[in-house]
Amino acid sequence: MPRIAADALNQLFLDARTQNGWLDRPVSDDLLREIYDIAKMGPTSMNTQPMRLVFLRSPQAKQRLAPALSPANLDKTLAAPVTAIMARDTQFYDYMPEIWHKPEARETFAGNAPLAQATAQRNATLQGAYLIIAARALGLDCGPMSGFDIAKVNAEFFPDGRFQTDFLCNLGYGDPAKLFGRQPRHTFERVCQVL
Repeated sequence: MPRIAADALNQLFLDARTQNGWLDRPVSDDLLREIYDIAKMGPTSMNTQPMRLVFLRSPQAKQRLAPALSPANLDKTLAAPVTAIMARDTQFYDYMPEIWHKPEARETFAGNAPLAQATAQRNATLQGAYLIIAARALGLDCGPMSGFDIAKVNAEFFPDGRFQTDFLCNLGYGDPAKLFGRQPRHTFERVCQVL
């Protein structure tokens, strides 16, 4: 597989920034569908695919989310064209007979709650990262965040308890005037070992 071009790396990672302000420019349903259709192709363990998404666009939907947001995240979330609730399906294994080549894999998770919980959380978070990369690849900016009350979001949007919120991500076209300065990243030497 060939290395991708430098401009693609810049768009996905090196020049991409977490957005804190948004231009008044809509994001279409077709674009959200395209983002998901790319992100869903990223690998998950045993093809579990536990991520579940709720895209909030309307003012009414955003108002349902507002009481759960920290003050620092309120205005930028209300202004974002779309806010995605990134969640996980705690019973993702119900679909294993459809999406995994060994249908009996369902019982591996259904009979082991700690394994199912860890698998759902790990892989849904991974899929959320794929979604961010897919959105950037298609020209959107992203503002992932964790400054909110998870229990309130779950109670409002997932009252039956099957889905559990992982994080939120604003999506749209960022306002460069509202970017913070880029923060430092750890060096390879600080965080990596080669054995």
